Amino acid sequence: MKKIYAQALLLASLLPAAVHAAVPTYDFKVVRSYPHDTQAFTEGLLYRDGFLYESTGLNGKSSIRKVDLASGKVLQSKDIPPQYFGEGLTVWGETLVGLTWQTQTGFVFDLKTFELKSQFAYPGEGWGLAHNDKELVMSDGSATLRFLDPKTFLEVRRVKVTADGIAVNQLNELEVVDGEIFANIWHTNTIARIDQNTGKITGWIDFSKLYPDAGKGPNAENVMNGIAYDADKKRLFVTGKLWPKIYEVKIVPRK
Repeated sequence: MKKIYAQALLLASLLPAAVHAAVPTYDFKVVRSYPHDTQAFTEGLLYRDGFLYESTGLNGKSSIRKVDLASGKVLQSKDIPPQYFGEGLTVWGETLVGLTWQTQTGFVFDLKTFELKSQFAYPGEGWGLAHNDKELVMSDGSATLRFLDPKTFLEVRRVKVTADGIAVNQLNELEVVDGEIFANIWHTNTIARIDQNTGKITGWIDFSKLYPDAGKGPNAENVMNGIAYDADKKRLFVTGKLWPKIYEVKIVPRK
């Protein structure tokens, strides 16, 4: 499991009112909540054609899933071989692309059948994965976001993520929302809004009041992680590892 020693340093660096006073903080309103599998160690989440697709982690428990939003029922699943710790997941065309944590291996699955089509390699760790109109966007737990060619999976560029000039690491699950990158910050209840061209954080979204038991489970690993966006209906969904619910939320300015 990912190193916990960085938590205290990370939390200290993310106090929006103190260290990053120039970066605005946003609040949220819950629109609706939906059931979520409490055994799902969520690493990736996305919305496509009326369904959620989710990747789960832990060696021997990693999988990709197609989930009915309203009921939380797992409609389709495929286990990842036990030597791999599943990580971020995104969709590209008619495929699902998934990462693994420390094994430097990515997988490409058929969107409909979940059949494994191919795999690819990358240096370092794999954490979050999303996509814009032309690239895949990958996090590795550092302050760097890598942009990959979706056909070759080779890196084409990268940006360093900063807030007021200070590097922000522990970037985890990712989603592109109306041109911005939303990133979970590992072991916090904060999502960063990131300019994908400059890497500058344009806002913090404070979810500390969303789920009171976040981070209070076994080994404190039931943390917020998982962002999905329905671009057609402008719906934003968030959840966490082993959480009982997925929340549809609306982002609002802090008063």
